[in-house]
Amino acid sequence: MSVTPNPDQRVAQLIDANLDRAREGLRVIEDWSRFAIKNKGLVITLKDWRHQLGQLHHESYKESRSINSDKGLGLGHDSQSKRVSAKQIVEANFARVQEALRVLEEFSRIYHPELSLTSSKIRYELYDFEKVFFKLEKKQILLERMNSCKICLITHPHKDLIKIISKALEAGITMVQYRCKESNDFDSISQAKELASLCKKHQCLFIINDRVDIALATNADGVHLGQKDIPIDLARKLIGPEKLIGLSTHSLEEVYNANKQKCDYIGLGPVYKTQFKPELLAIGTELLKEAVKISQIPIFAIGGINEEKLSELQSTGINRIAVIHAIINSKDPFSTSKKLLENLK
Repeated sequence: MSVTPNPDQRVAQLIDANLDRAREGLRVIEDWSRFAIKNKGLVITLKDWRHQLGQLHHESYKESRSINSDKGLGLGHDSQSKRVSAKQIVEANFARVQEALRVLEEFSRIYHPELSLTSSKIRYELYDFEKVFFKLEKKQILLERMNSCKICLITHPHKDLIKIISKALEAGITMVQYRCKESNDFDSISQAKELASLCKKHQCLFIINDRVDIALATNADGVHLGQKDIPIDLARKLIGPEKLIGLSTHSLEEVYNANKQKCDYIGLGPVYKTQFKPELLAIGTELLKEAVKISQIPIFAIGGINEEKLSELQSTGINRIAVIHAIINSKDPFSTSKKLLENLK
């Protein structure tokens, strides 16, 4: 490592302190990426940046340390005590790293140009990285909420749809998929916005069926696609890394391919004959058993499912269902939703 000796020990102390500050901040963000966001790509990038800076932390910088003469040692700020969430802590450490890198870039430019260039490069990359980081953090939150869902309620045109969904949410339904095939776009977006607001109020996931554009227009939590809809990779580019993508499947081959495409969950069916898609043959429960064995992502069984079918379904290893008729056309959506949730173990 080529470093021109700097006769000014104050500069060496300053560089030493900011190298420590930058690497410590990166470690805070790295650990949150590892344990909370659970994203290997983020961890690899942060670890690489830490090691780049570590390799440029010359011994002369460490030897310049003088704790007794450091007038800023131990000084804090009132804002530190106000960081009550993990997000605030991580945001503060992003700022901490960016500020430290700027100091390093300025004061090492003459005597240690490699450190200056590295600090500048990481600082600019960190700006874009921060945006992706918080999108992926949001995605992890959505994934955890989706993993806890037992029922996905799929809508069907009904004059009292908003009232029905409201009752289902009050009963504890935590995932709603809005199907908007029968109405024009203006009416669909209007109704979707109303449902999105209702779901947000109840902390319920709101998914749009098929239509990425309506999902974006209503800031939905994700989109659910069919086998003949746009490809998963294109949908991901359009909807962003922070949203959920589900995929309908009807065979073991499609379940396998869905896992390869890295969608977030799948619907599998129809398990039983259903009035909504009478042209599709029922796949039966034996296929469900095999699907549970090969799928790495959550499966929602769908098609002709009601309270009487739950025991048989759960014997396959399935513990998530998607329903339409059972709740939408129920005389008492609240009670029906409640019973379904209670019977899903």
